[in-house]
Amino acid sequence: MILDISWEEESISLDQREPLSTMLSQAIEEAIRLSDGPEEAEVSLMLVDDQRIHALNLEYRGVDRPTDVLSFALQEELDEEPDSEFEDDMLGDIVISAERAREQAKEYGHSFEREIVYLAVHGTLHLLGYDHEEEPDKQEMRSKEEEVMALLRLERV
Repeated sequence: MILDISWEEESISLDQREPLSTMLSQAIEEAIRLSDGPEEAEVSLMLVDDQRIHALNLEYRGVDRPTDVLSFALQEELDEEPDSEFEDDMLGDIVISAERAREQAKEYGHSFEREIVYLAVHGTLHLLGYDHEEEPDKQEMRSKEEEVMALLRLERV
């Protein structure tokens, strides 16, 4: 798996970036593996502030507020393929608001790292075609998220 991380949010120190990069890479790779995604998948991840994600949310979804994570899939699964193969290995882009992740980590009572990793897993699953609009789909996606987080030993406490 190839992961390209852009650190646009300045509050994440250089010392934090290397261990966080490792955790994010492992999380995204596990989400792809457990979802039978392409072995040589390529994902771009941007860590931004609330202002940047707000602008993206408004531009691409018409929602005038910041959010925690956005996913921009570059392809859809091929319905005609029996094994749901992907056309190529480039899955798409994930954008995470580090500001929102910090707030949510405090709200949920866990670490910033755990929240960022969870949002990366959530975004990856969206790239792989999962959604949470209907309750059965939501349950399937949540189950997959929890499975990945457990493998990383980042379960909720």
